[in-house]
Amino acid sequence: MDSTHRNLTQQVVHELGKTILQGTYKVGDSLPSEAELCTSFNISRTATREAVKMLTAKGLISSRPRQGIKVLDSKHWNLFDVDVLNWILLGKPDLYMLRSFQQLRLAIETEAAFLAAQYAQPEDLQAIVDALTRMKDATNGQDDTHEADIDFHQSILSASKNPFFIQLKSFITTALKVNLRFTNRHRAVTVEEYQAHVDIFEHVKNGRAQQAYDAAMVTQKATLALIDEQIEQREINH
Repeated sequence: MDSTHRNLTQQVVHELGKTILQGTYKVGDSLPSEAELCTSFNISRTATREAVKMLTAKGLISSRPRQGIKVLDSKHWNLFDVDVLNWILLGKPDLYMLRSFQQLRLAIETEAAFLAAQYAQPEDLQAIVDALTRMKDATNGQDDTHEADIDFHQSILSASKNPFFIQLKSFITTALKVNLRFTNRHRAVTVEEYQAHVDIFEHVKNGRAQQAYDAAMVTQKATLALIDEQIEQREINH
């Protein structure tokens, strides 16, 4: 596939994927036919067909003869695909998706803290310290709240030395960004939140695996409780 063809295909994939996750097309809705997509994007049938295959592989759509191209339910989406994660961030994830994100974070990041306490190397500990410094600055509005928080959690995943956890950094980063955006988190990191992250680090640094796990569980459950509270409030109002 030459670069021009590939770029055109990727453009179609990005535009359609973003449109689906922004809710323009609902579950079960039909997308335009391949012929209509060719015309709409002014690209070849080959490039269009390749784009449809890519979106199918990502679990967003199904394409069958005489049934056309239809949007699939989110349970079919490849949520670990970097493109899908980015489209979720650009789109409008609901509170239930956000809760699912957080439930997985709770399982992953507590265990990552446990492993980090066992396997973290000096350079890993320094990366966590650097992230904490940014978080401390964020309590005074001197650094970016979101980026500082993300740095910390990425550093813990890296310190776990588990290659599977490390490869989930993109997922965790997107989950954090969605959470921060969805809860309209624009204020600085509070002193209490900063201290909670310091507690995790102290346990990791001193090799206290169970205590690191427990401290991470406290922060993750607190976030999950906020989401559950929003869901409960929404259900009451509806």
